[in-house]
Amino acid sequence: AHKLDISDEFRTVIESFKGHDDKIRCVLNKADQIDRQRLMRVYGALMWAMGKVLKTPEVLRVYIGSFWDQPLLYEDLANLFEKEENDLMSDLRDLPRNSAVRKINELVKRARLAKVNAHLISYLKSQMPSFSGHAKKQKELIADLAKVFRTVHKTQNLPIGDFPTDLQAFGAKLTELNFTKFNKIKQKHLDQTEQLLSVDIPRLMEQLPRQLYDRSNEMPVNDVAAKMASIATTPPPPPLSSTTSYSRENGGAAAEEEESLPDVPVEPPKPKAANPFAKKAEKAANPFAKKTALVWPPGEKKAEYDALFATFNPNAEGKLDGEQAVEALQSTDLDQDNLFKVWELAAHRGDGMLDSEEFALAMFLVEKVKAGEELPDNLEPDWVPPAQR
Repeated sequence: AHKLDISDEFRTVIESFKGHDDKIRCVLNKADQIDRQRLMRVYGALMWAMGKVLKTPEVLRVYIGSFWDQPLLYEDLANLFEKEENDLMSDLRDLPRNSAVRKINELVKRARLAKVNAHLISYLKSQMPSFSGHAKKQKELIADLAKVFRTVHKTQNLPIGDFPTDLQAFGAKLTELNFTKFNKIKQKHLDQTEQLLSVDIPRLMEQLPRQLYDRSNEMPVNDVAAKMASIATTPPPPPLSSTTSYSRENGGAAAEEEESLPDVPVEPPKPKAANPFAKKAEKAANPFAKKTALVWPPGEKKAEYDALFATFNPNAEGKLDGEQAVEALQSTDLDQDNLFKVWELAAHRGDGMLDSEEFALAMFLVEKVKAGEELPDNLEPDWVPPAQR
């Protein structure tokens, strides 16, 4: 499982998902174990190997990152890894909505297939002779199903993609039936199917919750390769730890690389000296210059928020865990879209918990929403809790 080549057994497993290719997510883990030039080659090899197995017109989405709590060995792609992790987490958060959409798409697919089958059955029945020669004519029609499909496709103006793809299997099922006993197509049933596809399904889609996050910043798969290619020409930084031995034990992107990484001590970069002739340098360098302290708006009602915070029984660290925080925010009766945005702004550290200041900030944002104000995409500087500045 840690190699880029796809074994026969693994290929069989992947091919068993045929028809569900849209549900597959590919993750290249421990991508920090090799430098960016080799990572670009590994990424390309993985895409090539998976492309031979998943024969889909769409390019497979591969998430690149290092999904563990250890420090990165090569930090030059840290920003890319962070974006990839955010995209993966966003994809996982969107699973409930995607599941509902897939079910609706499956319903649409079945309705369109039923419509095509109805026209095919009607056409086959209409081609049967009135008195004799039924068996012979039925065999002729089954033997030339491709022509039958083309005729129905042109006369009824039906999409060719809605027709059954396996002619042999479709013909095998028809041999067990008697075409003369087929029922005539009823316009009422076709109208009901059209009503389902054109009116009922769109109305059902409108009832689904809106997208709960903005994916406009998602980096497409081509941009990932372009990003790595654009920086592959510059030399990689030295590693932050001695070898990749632990990556070989645990598996990852470095499993393909045979070279051991040298033990190189790394000194932190020296801070850039300030230019003494830069504008406004005197005020920045003056230790007695007055600093304007930012006023924290939620602080005006902090005592009230703290009292409410205590009612949800914070843990020993003085924080509300995920379940308690969700209960607290749901008690505000805001809709899910606004609660999602409040959480994104208040719990911006990403630990899944709220301390007293973050809780106060969340309640402050809730009051703004109830007052009809639009929340910003990013936290205002004066809204950042004092302990996090």
